[in-house]
Amino acid sequence: MPRVEVVFFREDDETVPVRDWLDSISKKAQAKCLVKLGRLEELGHELRRPEADNLRDDIYELRVRLQDVNYCMLYFFHGRTAAAVSHGIVKQKKVPAREIDLAIARKRLFEADPEAHSE
Repeated sequence: MPRVEVVFFREDDETVPVRDWLDSISKKAQAKCLVKLGRLEELGHELRRPEADNLRDDIYELRVRLQDVNYCMLYFFHGRTAAAVSHGIVKQKKVPAREIDLAIARKRLFEADPEAHSE
């Protein structure tokens, strides 16, 4: 039963960071990111490198490469049936600790009230 529901984290002010980030990148990069989100939905916890990787503290990255640019969407699982995407970044070699910390903070908010923090 690998299939999971993919949801986007929503802030208290109703903004959706990953949606704003997707809107800021090229259409070609957006398309590749959406395919990767579909793979996450299809494979869930079974998605592995090179497509996804465990960063730390139950925060994962969904990895997309287009030409020489590395796009990364940080996410976490909510139980066995949902994955919440915190936000996206363009990364160099590794995901900065502050980005992981931000995803951890959003995970805590999401766990406290999933309905209020999901789109």
